[in-house]
Amino acid sequence: MKALITGGTGFVGSHLVRVLNEAGHDVRVLHRTTSKLTALEGEQYESSIGDVTDLDSMRAAFAGCDWVFHVAAVADYWRADKEHMFDVNVEGTRKVLQAAQDTGVRRIIFTSSAATIGIRRDEQPADENDLFNFSPEQFPYGYSKVLAEEVVQEAVANGQDVVTVNPSVILGPGDLNMISGTFIVQTKRFGRLIAYTSGGIGVIDVRDVARYHLLAAEKGISGERYILNTENYHLKDWFNLLADTVGVGRPVNYAPDFALPIVAAVIDGLQGLGIKTPLDSKQVRLGDKFVWFDGSKAHQAFGEPQIPMPQSVEDSYKWYVEHGFIKD
Repeated sequence: MKALITGGTGFVGSHLVRVLNEAGHDVRVLHRTTSKLTALEGEQYESSIGDVTDLDSMRAAFAGCDWVFHVAAVADYWRADKEHMFDVNVEGTRKVLQAAQDTGVRRIIFTSSAATIGIRRDEQPADENDLFNFSPEQFPYGYSKVLAEEVVQEAVANGQDVVTVNPSVILGPGDLNMISGTFIVQTKRFGRLIAYTSGGIGVIDVRDVARYHLLAAEKGISGERYILNTENYHLKDWFNLLADTVGVGRPVNYAPDFALPIVAAVIDGLQGLGIKTPLDSKQVRLGDKFVWFDGSKAHQAFGEPQIPMPQSVEDSYKWYVEHGFIKD
């Protein structure tokens, strides 16, 4: 198959290039002239210059392709410019689908996010039937992906073949932009001083995410979405795993639930004064929530994850040390 990847120079996209190469597919990567190609060193691919906000460049890039993996997104949950994020994540998805339709692409695999899934009030993992239940202001990234999924469903209703995957928090080697990798870097830096909260987190390794993308192309059902998640952790257990792996003391500072709105308000005040903070108030307000996910639908359709999370954390840490992000 001839496969094009939007966002192929990024964390998930670069791993997907490797997976497609190993499976014997021809790969084309859509990227800007300014994109760093470091993550693709040693891989076989064809470059196509363009952008997901530029319809004409995508029509040229998609020509002759069987599959389009739409991975590109503004995924910096808390620090992104909202207007730009919605332009890329929502309108960019609309243009990707239009370009794919215009050029006869057989199937689109859309990388959404588990952020579009509503979380439950109890300690039960949410599944694909749980609707987004945050306000747009509380979680703009998740809302942008909700709107993008609505665009996808409109396309499916009009006859396009689109499969959606919804990864949870993605860890693994190669996270150059340190979106989720900050967990490891900050744990190494602050050790016991890190404060943990009562909530929980769902996580998956990037290599499983990339592998599931290919399996979704091969076996996924059009119009369906599949949560990609390996394991759910209480935040205390998650930070203990991180601390043990990077060789620092386990966190001892517990932030009680009642303190989270106060801390969030302080952060809002500091940011209002132009002071940069290591956390965003939206992150803090999620600290007592169990952001847990049921990945069984994808597991049944595509098989179980292959990378256990302790291995993922260890591999990620080694990668950061080897590449100079962390001084061991």
